[in-house]
Amino acid sequence: MLQEIQHKLPPSEKKVAEFIISSPHHAISLTATQLGEESRTSSAAVIRLCKSLGLKGLPDLKLRVSGDLQKSPEIQYSNIEPGETQQAIVDKLTNNAVHALQESAELVNYESLALAVEKLQKAEKIHFFGVGASGIIAQDARQKFLRMNKAVSSFNDVHNAAMYVANAGEQDVVFGISFSGETFETLKMLQLAKARGAATISLTRYGSSTIADTADIPLFISATREVPAPFRSGATSSRLAQLHLIDILFVSVVTDQYEEASDYLKEIKSAMDFLKKGQKP
Repeated sequence: MLQEIQHKLPPSEKKVAEFIISSPHHAISLTATQLGEESRTSSAAVIRLCKSLGLKGLPDLKLRVSGDLQKSPEIQYSNIEPGETQQAIVDKLTNNAVHALQESAELVNYESLALAVEKLQKAEKIHFFGVGASGIIAQDARQKFLRMNKAVSSFNDVHNAAMYVANAGEQDVVFGISFSGETFETLKMLQLAKARGAATISLTRYGSSTIADTADIPLFISATREVPAPFRSGATSSRLAQLHLIDILFVSVVTDQYEEASDYLKEIKSAMDFLKKGQKP
């Protein structure tokens, strides 16, 4: 979290972040006042840093740093290089996936998650939008939320999406997906949705970004970097983390409306049986 956001922080908060990154074992033993003194800032800068990270306070930050220090080096992110053996590819991709999912779980803001679930439950229409690989996540989200008998759409073409979002209302949700948080087309969809009064939710990598800052409810996944390497294995990890967050949202919506969802799922199963076995609909 600190490494991802430090370059976007104000000077005093950046000093605190750099100190923690350089001396994590020592930093977790300090009070806010001591941390401010040793980073040549102030206790107020420490508290502001916690707020910038979306944390409740210094104890929360220290807990997360302590957790990172205890992680096994085997599950740290590593890229795939040319000439890797099949065993190395299996091991690295598996470790990268575990790393991305664990970090994404640690980044969950439960207040934001609850708000997103509430908006999705009450929405008359839900529009998922993403470009490129994020468009695949949007299609997966559409396929899941159709099971809740919702009016759901997904687009990766900005013109088709604009036609739908142009008629969005206050009871609708527009959900923008972009790992970088800076995809131009996704940003425009959220801006158009906000102008129409629709609720907006974003799913991006952790940290401040144009899309996350625009959305009413920003959700985040691991900030594992998509380094410029031949096989971009970071992109694979981020895709899995995005799919995982969509699964969390869907299951949360279903469990909060379990009886209603059960009826919908029974009808869907009946329809599938009709298609497969020739039973009466």
